[in-house]
Amino acid sequence: MRVTYDAEADMAYIYLVDRIEPGEAVQQVVAGDDATAVLDLDAQGRLLGVEVPDAASRLHPGILDAAERIG
Repeated sequence: MRVTYDAEADMAYIYLVDRIEPGEAVQQVVAGDDATAVLDLDAQGRLLGVEVPDAASRLHPGILDAAERIG
């Protein structure tokens, strides 16, 4: 599992697979009434990754400390 974090956008992405190829995530499912997370699924319905907006308030600080910084 790999986590990336864009501090400027306060957005994290949790990869559940090594790599997501362009076009591989064909369905996005919003989780939670307030868009707590967006689940990326492949054509077979397998979960590839999770996008987390407002990551600083939604994720444990240790996760963000260990995340790869982007942006």
